Amino acid sequence: MENNNTFSIILAVHNAAAKLEQNLPAFLETASEAGAQVIVVDDMSTDDTPDVLTRMKVEHPDVLYTTFLPESVVINPSRLRLAFSVGAKAAKTPYVILASIERPPHNVGWLYGLADNDAALVYSLRKGSQVVHVTTTDAEELRPTIMKAERKSGSGHRGRFLKLRRGLYDAVCVHRDHVFDVINMFDRPVGFGKLCRLRLTVFLNSFF
Repeated sequence: MENNNTFSIILAVHNAAAKLEQNLPAFLETASEAGAQVIVVDDMSTDDTPDVLTRMKVEHPDVLYTTFLPESVVINPSRLRLAFSVGAKAAKTPYVILASIERPPHNVGWLYGLADNDAALVYSLRKGSQVVHVTTTDAEELRPTIMKAERKSGSGHRGRFLKLRRGLYDAVCVHRDHVFDVINMFDRPVGFGKLCRLRLTVFLNSFF
């Protein structure tokens, strides 16, 4: 896959036909306006996901790239991390955005300014009318927020209020040199005690 643009937005999906119909157009529109690309990794979906992706690929051949995650011969503790890794390897751009089909962009401002930093969290506030980037020159600084939000229970993004204080971001942007380190923070089991510590750390960090 060849691409000379700045960003690749990676989505890992499984049985997400309805969400793709609803939200993928927003990703494609944002990517097209910003000169980015969207990479969707399908994890062995058994619904209409492959058909939806095939149709949208025909409609957006210059923006959308699709691939799939086969059944693994070797046991992998996280299909999500594996899917993101496949997408990151397919990306040829300097920056990779790890996103969710559940949280689409509301405007092209979602991407503006991200290339000025090694890593950033993207927040959509006020029903998407405001975009905030929490940036850093060290991707490791994002670990508490990512581990809290992307914990294996799948409940890390619940809630609509105090999104910045609680670390309820929409996507993670990272330079490709650090993308696999960041992917390794996803889908980890987090016990109650550790979750409490992560919540406190995220809350306190939000003031600085």
